[in-house]
Amino acid sequence: MSLATLQDDPSIESFFNVAETETLALFEHLSFEFLEEFDVFAPAQTGRTREHEPPELMRGFIHCYYHDIYGIRLVERELRNTLVWLSCGFDRPPSRDAVDRFLTDLEHVVDEVFDRLVEQAARRGLLDLTYCIDSTDVRAMPADQDASKCYDPTDDEYYYGYGCTIVSTGQKIPIKAEFTESKQAPEETAMRVTRDALAVTKPIWMVGDSAYDTLDWHDHLLAAGVVPVAPYNARNTDDPKDIEYRVEDRIEQHSEDVQLKQSTLDETYNRRTGVERTNESVKDCGLGRTHARGRVHARAQVFLALCLRLVVAITNYERGDNPGSTIITV
Repeated sequence: MSLATLQDDPSIESFFNVAETETLALFEHLSFEFLEEFDVFAPAQTGRTREHEPPELMRGFIHCYYHDIYGIRLVERELRNTLVWLSCGFDRPPSRDAVDRFLTDLEHVVDEVFDRLVEQAARRGLLDLTYCIDSTDVRAMPADQDASKCYDPTDDEYYYGYGCTIVSTGQKIPIKAEFTESKQAPEETAMRVTRDALAVTKPIWMVGDSAYDTLDWHDHLLAAGVVPVAPYNARNTDDPKDIEYRVEDRIEQHSEDVQLKQSTLDETYNRRTGVERTNESVKDCGLGRTHARGRVHARAQVFLALCLRLVVAITNYERGDNPGSTIITV
């Protein structure tokens, strides 16, 4: 039975009154049919067919994450709710095996699914000309033997889990991310995520904290025509430079024509709070504490949380043009 048919049925009018401001709102302007293009979701060569299609199951997981429901058993239980499985597009509730199989397959391509949603956000003009990069903690369950004891220099504390490096822009829009062993990601991770972010669209500014005060990061961005803004860190030197931002020295060394006002750099660096707000929003979507055991499962949950944040941002953008619509909060 299609959603259009259901809408004409007065017997379930109350269902749509309830669901319109929740799950249906998240899916009204988004299509997940692109999932069918991934080989991992193709029918098995043995002829075994899927009990349910990937788009419906993706909507089911997005719904559950939006409502802080994690884990195969709890997701399968939530999807037994008639209002839920109808709003996600199922013709009947999925079994636990179907839910488990979909998540197992999704783990192979979840970062590519995230990239497809970033493309949908970009087409709507949600990305701006300032990118921010930062790392955040991902807390794990005590039973997760793949996690480790990590140090969080921001809060000067240790925690058990992983990390995630995120590049964000616009109104709390994550555009690239990498799951890491701890919050303190190595320099090569920062370089890789930066290169990937520039491949989405090229910004004017790239902002990071003092952890990104490295010559390679600055020179790569300048070579790409992007201005890096990270505070100068005078570590490991007996003769510190009289600068606030590393880019001041790089411009002086390599260009005679370019000048940047201190006030402009300060104003740009202040935009770094945007990535902190993004991190908090994604944690509200499920990134903050994984409810899965093992690095592979934890990584999938992190990227599903990033996907949910994009779904919410796109939904709010689309519904913001309608004065009578409800803004989704995450």
